[in-house]
Amino acid sequence: MENSEKTEVVLLACGSFNPITNMHLRLFELAKDYMNGTGKYRVIKGIISPVGDAYKKKGLIPAHHRVIMAELATKNSKWVEVDTWESLQSEWVETAKVLRHHQEKLEASNCDNRQDSPTLERPGRKRKWTEQRQDFSQKKSPQPKMKGMPEVKLLCGADLLESFGIPSLWKSEDIAQIVGGYGLICITRAGNDAQKFIYESDVLWKHRSNIHLVNEWITNDISSTKIRRALRRGQSIRYLVPDLVQEYIEKHNLYSSESEDRNAGVILAPLQRNTEEAKS
Repeated sequence: MENSEKTEVVLLACGSFNPITNMHLRLFELAKDYMNGTGKYRVIKGIISPVGDAYKKKGLIPAHHRVIMAELATKNSKWVEVDTWESLQSEWVETAKVLRHHQEKLEASNCDNRQDSPTLERPGRKRKWTEQRQDFSQKKSPQPKMKGMPEVKLLCGADLLESFGIPSLWKSEDIAQIVGGYGLICITRAGNDAQKFIYESDVLWKHRSNIHLVNEWITNDISSTKIRRALRRGQSIRYLVPDLVQEYIEKHNLYSSESEDRNAGVILAPLQRNTEEAKS
């Protein structure tokens, strides 16, 4: 199949990235290989979107540090870049809205291109922290994807897929929009119950054709939680995170017992919002 006949895909990974690890970067490579290997898709870009401080997750350090570390981690990537829009919002933004923001951004770029304006940013090009503060600040109603446009799909690990089952963490309509309207690329491991979880969820089963499960055969248990634990204990994290990220963490002394207590006892933003909306 010629490239012109393939659907172009932009991979979007949302999360804390607290801190970003080598495993986060591997997710993009695994997803790209899989999607390109189907013969139906061509991955043109990857986007890392760190969550804002308003998410209120325990141990979440300020967003500007997490964004800078992600930018350092992708400094040498030719196709994965960091987007700051989500991290700059004063309130927590639902993942479905982040997907919509990036789809609309692609469509706006396409319209500009038709008027001889610049199209998609070059892969690997980084945008500064403050440049995106006003990007797409106006709320817009959902619009169907334009024909021939690149499609934004959510890239995640199996833990995010399973989190769909946690009461009040996700709104059912958001799950339907994420999976049905955009699509999910989930990196899973041999023996993982992702297929079983899809089978047991009516909404996921309904949109199962839009969920791509990618087996991670070279398993890796690196996690941000384990990185922070090692740092609190004064242990080395070399080869677990990119060297530039390690240097930045050490320079700013980012993770400690005190930082891990940040937001302790605070209800996670989605749980608080969704619980309040359910009562009203």
